[in-house]
Amino acid sequence: MGKERDGEGQERPTVSLSPSAEFPPLSAPDLEALRRLGDQWRVDESARALPVDPELRPTGPGAAHPRAPNEEFRPDQPGELTTTPAAEQPDTDVGRLAVRIRRVLLGPPLSSGSVLRERMRKLIALPILSSDLLSSVAYGPEALLTILVLAGTAALGLSLPIAGALVVLMLAVGASYRQTVRAYPHGAGSYLVVSDSIGPRAGLTAAIGLILDYVLTVSVSVAAGIAAITSAMPALTPLAVPLSLLVIAALLTGNLRGIRVAGNIFAAPTYLFLIAIGGMTLVGLTQAAARGFTVAPAPPVPATETLGVLLIARAFASGATSMTGIEAVSNAVPALRPTEWRNARTLLTWMVSILILLFAGLMFLVHLNGLAPRANETLLSQLAHRTFPHGPWYGIIQAATALILLLAANTAYNDLPRLLYFMARDAYVPRRFLHMGDRLALSNGLITLSIASAVILTAFGGRTQSLIQLYAVGVFLAFTLSQVGMVNHWRRHREPGWRRRAAINAFGAVLSAIVLVTAAITKFASGAWVVVVAVPVLVVLCLRIRRHYDRVRQAVSLRPAPTQLPSEKSERDMTQEFLPQRVRHLLVVPVARFDQTTLRALAYVVSLGQPSLAVHVSPEDQEADRLRDEWTAWGDHIRLEIVVSPHREILEPLAQYIGQLHERSPDLTLTVVIPEVVVDHPWQKVLHSRIEHRLRKALRRLPGVVITSMPVQVSDDSHHPSR
Repeated sequence: MGKERDGEGQERPTVSLSPSAEFPPLSAPDLEALRRLGDQWRVDESARALPVDPELRPTGPGAAHPRAPNEEFRPDQPGELTTTPAAEQPDTDVGRLAVRIRRVLLGPPLSSGSVLRERMRKLIALPILSSDLLSSVAYGPEALLTILVLAGTAALGLSLPIAGALVVLMLAVGASYRQTVRAYPHGAGSYLVVSDSIGPRAGLTAAIGLILDYVLTVSVSVAAGIAAITSAMPALTPLAVPLSLLVIAALLTGNLRGIRVAGNIFAAPTYLFLIAIGGMTLVGLTQAAARGFTVAPAPPVPATETLGVLLIARAFASGATSMTGIEAVSNAVPALRPTEWRNARTLLTWMVSILILLFAGLMFLVHLNGLAPRANETLLSQLAHRTFPHGPWYGIIQAATALILLLAANTAYNDLPRLLYFMARDAYVPRRFLHMGDRLALSNGLITLSIASAVILTAFGGRTQSLIQLYAVGVFLAFTLSQVGMVNHWRRHREPGWRRRAAINAFGAVLSAIVLVTAAITKFASGAWVVVVAVPVLVVLCLRIRRHYDRVRQAVSLRPAPTQLPSEKSERDMTQEFLPQRVRHLLVVPVARFDQTTLRALAYVVSLGQPSLAVHVSPEDQEADRLRDEWTAWGDHIRLEIVVSPHREILEPLAQYIGQLHERSPDLTLTVVIPEVVVDHPWQKVLHSRIEHRLRKALRRLPGVVITSMPVQVSDDSHHPSR
């Protein structure tokens, strides 16, 4: 991690997602413990005298160049090889076909060293990270007016004051996140801020809120985009859900190709939307200026609710959906080119400025044109019709709107995998979210997002209005906690100007909290209860995952865990266990019958020169006597123990017997070598008992028991006697 300096001369680390995150380095205490253990090892030189060259150098007539590469591995330096594409090819026809399909869809794999080249420049990052935020102007104003119009036409006059309050909220939250990027240039946004400034559980709460928001962003955006298409082509309405799933699959495929490729694919529609809506706003304002900014009367709408504080608060909360996605940049700092934090602040300024101009311009034009929500036509469509009654511009605006709604989900595809990456680094979600795929994309996070979004979208039948009731609660929960966390951050560090910065964050926190509480209360019965319940449930789940990883780390740590015994004795016990000269062996071979698999396993264990035991579980005495005679005919080279199971249970008695052996001598390391037949095709597996797999499952929980197998391959083109 390098260092950059900001405008005030303070160092800011430059960061990136690391392909090595799955393999963290040892801590200094662990390294010291490893060094102490290594000093006590005694290894015979024969262990280093290998019968085969591990560097795979060519031999024979073509061995003139000892460092010449072979087909699968390239030697870089003594003791180190690098794989070639040939080494990564599966050894089955089905596997090779799957790789070819993956290469066609995703492209060739990228090396780990390409991670820096996969970062985004600002002109690509802007459409990728702002698609969710900017697309919200397509439905945010309508969501606001849909609530206001419940009080009748006269209530629509409050749209501009409420819009003004929302602009203030946008400025406050935008300024707050600019400060977040400055104070926390590592990425992870609200999660890192809240964890550091308030506490891990509050940080988890913010992260869960964002996770739910990202999943709903994909569901709502795709459903809204398909709704725009089916509105123009009603015949496609019955296919809304399948079409939505196809769009999610396309988004997944595009993002699995990598950040840079996905950016190039998805950038154009966002810029088209900006040009279309920005052009319509300018033309509309020009037309309004020519009319002297006179306000057209709105159509009469009867009141169904009383205008009051609660209704105004609901309208404000609904209009605040125009801000979903504003946190995207703070989560994606590591995806930007250096200097990351400075580029992130610039991007955030651009995004918030564009959002305010489009939102305020559209709200002003809707007010001037006297428009009101309709059941059969969106507010944006009405405004486009009014601004461009003739020509192709209406169709262009609608097409751009449909595209941006569909691609708004791409912001979630960029941010959620990174958030899960940071959570996995802290052991709150499975470690597999640290893994980078062939194209250096966080593939597991992308796939998880796609599956979750597809399930929710299908469950709600692709209905936008049903999905949007779940919206905003999660994201404003994260907004509120993040701003409170930043207030604590400034109070704790007290840098120059901290009071002004803390005041900005406090103002943003208050406004975000108002939206959060209002949305949670007013939308609770309509579906927001799902989010309200899901957040604490998922927080508890993450804490359980963390406890599990903590227990695993403690169990496998190179340093002894604290006990009631003196630490010296605990460490001495561990030392005895880890010294090869102190390990005592017993090799156990389960025997079912005499055949090649059994003989190969017996030959293997005897060749190791350690105490060995064969165990046979027999259903009756006659069969036991027969096997004993066969054992004698073989030569009785190692000890055979027969267990008679009159009720014909094989697996459980065998596992119990091995467990009893371990209990009698816990200091022994029991290695169970299981003979195994390996077949070519999956359907052939059902023709065999597969007892080796069931026995492995039964024994792997026993401490001090090593389970391995001695495979015998049976191919279709072979003439193996067992066939």
